[in-house]
Amino acid sequence: MESKKSISNRKILVQPVNMARRAHASYRNLRERENRRVPALRVEGTSSTPTIYYLAPCENKPSGGVKVIYQHVEILSSIGFQSAVFHPKDGFRCDWFPSQARVVTPRTIKFAANDILVIPEFYGRSMPKIDDKVRKVVLNQAAHRTFDGMPLTSTRSNAGYFGLNNLEGLLCISEDNVELLNYAFPTIKKTLIRNVVDPRVFRKRSKKAEKIISFVPSRRHDELHQILHILQAPGGQIAKGDWKLRELSGLSEEDMGDALRESAIFMSLSDRDGFGLPPAEAMATGCFVIGYPGAGGNEFFDPAYCSPVADTTQMIRALHHGMATDPAKLAELGRAASSRILGYYTTEGLKSDLKRFYDDLI
Repeated sequence: MESKKSISNRKILVQPVNMARRAHASYRNLRERENRRVPALRVEGTSSTPTIYYLAPCENKPSGGVKVIYQHVEILSSIGFQSAVFHPKDGFRCDWFPSQARVVTPRTIKFAANDILVIPEFYGRSMPKIDDKVRKVVLNQAAHRTFDGMPLTSTRSNAGYFGLNNLEGLLCISEDNVELLNYAFPTIKKTLIRNVVDPRVFRKRSKKAEKIISFVPSRRHDELHQILHILQAPGGQIAKGDWKLRELSGLSEEDMGDALRESAIFMSLSDRDGFGLPPAEAMATGCFVIGYPGAGGNEFFDPAYCSPVADTTQMIRALHHGMATDPAKLAELGRAASSRILGYYTTEGLKSDLKRFYDDLI
């Protein structure tokens, strides 16, 4: 992890080799998604107190989707449900963020007929192999990637979730996800559950931001390459040193929150995202956000306090306009965005959403 001092002083230039590495990493992640398998489960009897098990991959690196899984388990346990994270590898648990969630593995799990297995959407190809007796819920945090890795030539009437027996429903993390999955699976129950933006980590800034445009480089690699070249053109505010660019990667959550609070503008590169936590977290800290809602972010990308774009030209135009705007106006808009995000995407709201869903099942 970088120190706060190095974060504060950093002015970035993304080198072509880094862009190539990111493109390769995206390809590798797709292959990993295709190869993930749900561990075999033996269903044994019934339990007097059913447990909700959330399946999670064994990847100990920053991932909003995995953190959501741990978050759900913690919240369910706090409101009286038996719950645990289920990792396929014995002895594994994520430690890149603090969590009190209980973790089980194939060696320690005892799955009963009235327990529930919650399966992330990226296990899609292996879901039909799960024992029919297992009660299933799909946690779909990326509706736009539901069919990734599924050959179109093999699509049939029971493709995707239609072929799953004992499926209790789909949990979705944005309004956009619910709508899209309604078209894909019109007869399967969907429930909207909100994401949480941690107000302790991504709290509103208390001092004036610097003239920094921050961004997370995990999406739109080729387009980002073009954008950075154009922004750094001779004669512009970046080249003259009036504004700086800052890449946010490899940071702890605390350092991410600090870096966002220092940045007047956040450039959103969301793409086919189920929700889009980076721009939401940036808004929470008071950044003026410019960029792509990425579909899932449509519900909080309000032009009243941010600048949604639809293509590269609009992005460049909006960034230039943002850099030319009075910093006090950017701060005012950032405060409005922060109030919206921190007022709705709350732990108490998620508690209510989860309780409403699982009360009907247990």
